Amino acid sequence: MTVADRYRAVREATTALAAPIAPEDQLVQSMPDASPTKWHLAHTTWFFETMVLGRFEPSHRPVDERYAFLFNSYYESLGDRQPRPQRGLITRPSLEEVGDYRRAVDEAMARFLRGSPEPEALERLELGLNHEQQHQELILTDVHHALWSNPLRPAYLDPAEDAREEQGARGEVSWIRFPEGVVEVGRDSRAFAFDNEAPRHRVFLEAFALADRPVSCGEYAAFIADGAYRRPELWLSDGWAAVRAESWTAPAYWVGREDGWWEFTLAGMRPIDPAAPVSHVSHYEADAYARWADARLPTEFEWEHAAEAAPDTGHFAESRRFRPSPPPPAEGLRQMLGDVWEWTSSAYLPYPRFVPLGGELGEYNGKFMSGQMVLRGGSCLTPASHIRCTYRNFFPPAARWQMSGLRLARWV
Repeated sequence: MTVADRYRAVREATTALAAPIAPEDQLVQSMPDASPTKWHLAHTTWFFETMVLGRFEPSHRPVDERYAFLFNSYYESLGDRQPRPQRGLITRPSLEEVGDYRRAVDEAMARFLRGSPEPEALERLELGLNHEQQHQELILTDVHHALWSNPLRPAYLDPAEDAREEQGARGEVSWIRFPEGVVEVGRDSRAFAFDNEAPRHRVFLEAFALADRPVSCGEYAAFIADGAYRRPELWLSDGWAAVRAESWTAPAYWVGREDGWWEFTLAGMRPIDPAAPVSHVSHYEADAYARWADARLPTEFEWEHAAEAAPDTGHFAESRRFRPSPPPPAEGLRQMLGDVWEWTSSAYLPYPRFVPLGGELGEYNGKFMSGQMVLRGGSCLTPASHIRCTYRNFFPPAARWQMSGLRLARWV
């Protein structure tokens, strides 16, 4: 696939994800951490216009100079911007005008790529494509929250389209053992990776065991039934404060009914699948569950070392199921990649000798290395071509609107 073909494929995939979302729903910002679909469509376009065309195409003129304020996300070095909690107030430009903006920049990028872009421009282009794939997942997680916040609970997917069931079963947890030793972690420089995945370095791991699959909805329901959300001894101090302040009693989008737990998915309300991985739990909930289960969360380095040799058995965005599936019947580690992002016990910190990207792109990851926890593995909303074992996702420990779950670890 040529660079131009890959650019077109990623951009078209974003447009296709947004297509089922009603125009009214594309304008909604349901909480400060989420963004309207329209803003995602415009911001990813602004990224290419600013970071590629604006730096390497002298003849390019901004489609609209005002967009630099409206659609800059957090790049302080590029000037003032609309505050994140107020992105829902950007009623203009219209959704149609944002579509025109995307087409104008895509046409300019097509002309640019027909030339001979220099290596630095191509590197920025690859970063931009991975950046857009991140926003593809955010479009789905953010509209999920917006639809949940609507009293009518409208669905993103036609429920009939989501009726396909994957074969699999929960089964009892098996523990996969790993010996102690020095291992290498971090990106291989031969392939694309974000700057926070580098440099590759050595770490010492004590002997440990990792659960062969993520924690299931049925297992998490047992945790709830045991009164876990009323037992402060299971929780980190900040986690217990969040439980009380937010009145948490179950994962996000779970609703208790007379016939059991139901979950609001992108295809609407459904009974929870006891065999499927639990999702939409915070780091605090993941940590409390691990404590309840007489286990712990793995470190990100244990997780990465284990995942390097694990088979690819998970589900990604291309399946269009958009909810976690039961693990397939197989030996060894399952669903290390796909289905749910897995919380680790690791704080999001720089690797030894970490060097951020130069210029404004140095703000992409490095400045967020405080107050966040690392998740690994991707989810059923992640494009398959976007994930790898070294990928470090990160969110505040109370975040749970993402497709986040957990896998247990133990010392041996």
